[in-house]
Amino acid sequence: MGKIAVVTDSNSGITQEKGKELGVHVIPMPFYIDGELFLEDITLTQEAFYEKLASDCEISTSQPAPGEVMEFWDKLLKEYDEIVHIPMSSGLSSTCETAIMLSKDYDGKVEVVNNQRISVTQKTSVLDAVRLAKAGKSALEIKESLEAEKLESSIYITVDTLKYLKKGGRITPAAAAIGTVLNLKPVLQIQGEKLDAFAKVRGWKQAKKTMLDAMEKDLLHRFGGKKMSLLAAYTCSAEEAKSWKEELEDRFPNYTIDMDPLSLSVACHIGPGALAVACAKEVDL
Repeated sequence: MGKIAVVTDSNSGITQEKGKELGVHVIPMPFYIDGELFLEDITLTQEAFYEKLASDCEISTSQPAPGEVMEFWDKLLKEYDEIVHIPMSSGLSSTCETAIMLSKDYDGKVEVVNNQRISVTQKTSVLDAVRLAKAGKSALEIKESLEAEKLESSIYITVDTLKYLKKGGRITPAAAAIGTVLNLKPVLQIQGEKLDAFAKVRGWKQAKKTMLDAMEKDLLHRFGGKKMSLLAAYTCSAEEAKSWKEELEDRFPNYTIDMDPLSLSVACHIGPGALAVACAKEVDL
């Protein structure tokens, strides 16, 4: 049985510290803030990121430099026989496609998983990969298992402000202005590849209800009978996040809710104050 290294990026929400606990190797995502390079969870904390966001700094996401990714892999392959690399969804970034291209030089020793996930659902894939590796699966077998389940996940997000969706060009300035006056809250969804509109409702209470109803429908009908993990994420305060988790526990008493801050790559486009609920099918061993 070969020794497998599980690699992901910080879009998974797995911190460097948590990665060490899990035995997972985490590549930090780069951000440019007013032209200066920062690395998530290395030189850029969650707190500092939101301070920069609130200050209207110019923030753009990037992808790890190809040379640095290969150097990361080369170092691991001195200790491990194979690598399973789980980047963010190819529909949301070119990071995945770049990694797939780079892996072709590694004669099958590096398998890149393109399973269309981000943030808390990406984290679930990483945890599945760890379980599969411990069960003796090869890197290729792990990749095939994760990609076979790639559409077995769902995310709903609501935002507190339309400012960042407008800034990123996802809604027009006119729509943002009207939405702000009418207190409209968009509910967004990630069903595989992209961040898309799901619903537009009046007020925060209705937005949360819409997400809860959508998730209940998914669990009962779309994923009925499958073993699912229920997840929550946020860019709001810890107090608001705790309240959201309690609402989820009330609505879904048979599930244990795993909650994490949303990864900064997502937060960059939706801003502070957002809440999300997600689910992902657990891969069978």
